[in-house]
Order: sequence, then C-alpha cells, then structure tokens
Amino acid sequence: MFLPPPLGFHSTEMGDVRGTLYSKEDRKGMTVTSGVVTLAKENNFVGISIGGGAPLCPCLYIAQVFDNTPASRDGTLQSGDEIIGVNGTSCKGKTKVQAAKMIQASKEAVSITFNKLHADPSLGKSLDIVLKKAKHRLVEKMSATTADALGLSRAILCNDALVRKLDELKAIETEYRGMVEHAKRVLKAYFELLQVYKAFGCTFAEIGAREPQPRASETFTQFANYHRSLEKHGIKMLRTIKPILSDLGTYLYKAIPDTQLTIRKYADAKFEYLSYCLKVKEMDDEEKAFNEVKEPLYRVETGNYEYRLILRCRQDARAKFARLRADVLVKLELLDNKHVQDISAQLEKFVGALAAFHSSALETLDPPDTRPLFPIEMDLSRSAFQYKSTTPLQNDGQDEDDDELLTAQEAKEDIKEELPSLLLPDL
Repeated sequence: MFLPPPLGFHSTEMGDVRGTLYSKEDRKGMTVTSGVVTLAKENNFVGISIGGGAPLCPCLYIAQVFDNTPASRDGTLQSGDEIIGVNGTSCKGKTKVQAAKMIQASKEAVSITFNKLHADPSLGKSLDIVLKKAKHRLVEKMSATTADALGLSRAILCNDALVRKLDELKAIETEYRGMVEHAKRVLKAYFELLQVYKAFGCTFAEIGAREPQPRASETFTQFANYHRSLEKHGIKMLRTIKPILSDLGTYLYKAIPDTQLTIRKYADAKFEYLSYCLKVKEMDDEEKAFNEVKEPLYRVETGNYEYRLILRCRQDARAKFARLRADVLVKLELLDNKHVQDISAQLEKFVGALAAFHSSALETLDPPDTRPLFPIEMDLSRSAFQYKSTTPLQNDGQDEDDDELLTAQEAKEDIKEELPSLLLPDL
C-alpha cells in the first residue's frame, strides 16, 4: 500500500507521485476540532458532496450539505469541514471518489470522523464579495440580453417563483393605491356637495322666514329642512365610509411596506448568496485552469482553506437566504389572503353606504303620502327681476359712433319733413 509522505516534506520522485507533493497546511488563522457523527442513510445517501482529496489536495472536505437530507437534519456537518475517516477507516491520501464509495459501502448508518472548521464568516466577506453583491443588485434591474452584452457575469436562481409573487405584490399595491386615492376624491366631492346642501338649506330657510305668504313660507321652510336632512344623511354616510378607508390605508401604508422591508432584506441576502456562488465558481474555474496546464495552486496544496472558508460562507448565506425567503413567502401569502377576503367585503360596505345615502335622499325629497311642494304663489314687486349691474361698462368708442349715426339719421328725417312746406305757394 502506497502512503503519502508526512506533511511538510516533499517527494523528490516525479511522475505518478505528484499527488504526494503537499505543502504544510495554511489554515489562514482558522482552527479545527475533531469529532465523530453517525448518520442514518436514506436511499444510500447521507446528503453531502465531497471535494478536495488526492492527488492535488491533502484534505478531503465537505463541499455542500444538501437540504432535507440526514446530514442537514442532523446539523453537525457543515461545508468546509474535513473528512478524516469513515467507519473508523482513515481517508488520508484517498480521492473524493474513494471516500464516497466508502460512505456508500455502509448499509444503514455511517460513522464519519471529521475536523470541524471554526471559521469567522466576516473573514470571507471581502471587497470582492461586496463588489459582486453590488453587481448582482445592478444586474437584477437589467434584462439578460443587456447583461450578456455588457459582459457581466452573475449567478441566477432558476425557476424562482418569488419573482412572480413580487410582480403580483406590485400590481396589488398599484390597485390599492388607485382605489384609495379615487375613494378619497369621491368622498371629498360628496363633502363639497353636502356643503352645498347646507347652504341651500340656510338660504331657503331665510327665504321662508321672510316670505309673507303662509303657503310659500311653509314650502320654503320645508324645502330647507329637506336639504338639511340631506346634509345629515351625507355626514352619516361619510362616517360610515371613513373606517373602510382606514382599513384600506392600513393594508396599503402598513402591511405592504412591512412586506417590502422584508423583501429588501431578502434581496440583500439573495445577492450575498449569489455573490458567494459566483466566487465559488470562479475559484473552481481557477483550479481547473491550473490543472489543465499542470501547475500547482498554492491554496489547494495547503489544504484549500480559503476555498473552504468561502464554502462555509456560502452555506451560511444560503441558510439566511432560505429563512428570509420563507418569511417573504408567508407574508405574501397572508397579504394575498387578506386581499382576496377583505377587498370584496370593503367594497361591498363602500357601495352599500353610498346606496343607503341615495335611498335616504330619495325618501327625503319625495316622501310618500305627501302633497308636492311646488308650484306655489308668491307676491313679487315690479322690480323683483330688475338687477343692478355691479360691473362697470367699458366704453370703447363704438357707442359714440352709434350716437352720431342716430343723430345724423334724425336730422335727415327732419329735413325731409320740412321740404314740402317750402314748396307751397303763399296764400
């Protein structure tokens, strides 16, 4: 059995022994602790993917822990942890394929010995991640064609149903905003109409009080009472509708903004997770490029701790992203249910209040079993319909021309009347 040389030493042989050319591990200031975990298998899988291993890397590590698997439910193993043994057998010097076969060889449960990587996620959040995060935020508002034309590399989520939910939320917000604004304009118009009713009532009451004819005085007083009743019914209608607008405003100005705040937090977590995914892809491509030209990569030969740190950060970012995504989906579901259930009830109350107001107005103006108020007889003075103009007349000179023309015509008629008397002979 061929064993690699101890860490920190180099083999001088060439050829097939290149996998033993390991440098001393560079842990980048991170620490590890050993442990053992036993996982029950489901469909011959424990739910992890393995990276590293011979012939390039001295460490076999967990690249990813899949969701809804024995490993994820147990929670002990995390991305970046080193696998040092399976069922008591050492994995040192083995490839990741050999380690996977050792795990698959177990029937029901597998015991994995590991070195837990204690990594600070803030160490992985470098300037490169911040710039990638800003780029994803910018690309989010672009079309895929535009981003490709600009050469902007990015990571995307396939079949993201939340995008459709967000579009629906924007449509609902626009609908509610238009509905509330229109309802406010309608109620403002009704309030102004009620002020007209009030003014009519005061005016007709004053006319009725001053009218000497009893029949006319009674009619105007009754007509004034009708308008005052209309105002009272209208105020009652406005007080009924105001809580409806408050409920719609609560949905529009509190529920939706709260959901949008959660969405912004979700978007921030989403862009951070995608940035780590893009960083992992770039590091994989870098490792692949070095392998193609058969050049050693320092971080791989020293345990690939930098890469494992990014894997741990990606897992933490994914967990945060999944948690916020679940919160957003729950809030969107609640908003959708409230929209479906409440909008019809609120509109029904709104229309019912308007219908009740118009019905009461009809009963007020045309009460049953009463004689009509009009026509009536009134004593009017001769100057009742003569109005004094309060606007001064503008004399533009045209009236003077008309006066001169009339004077000339009158003089001409006088001459025509005098001509026959001049032709008579003296008697």
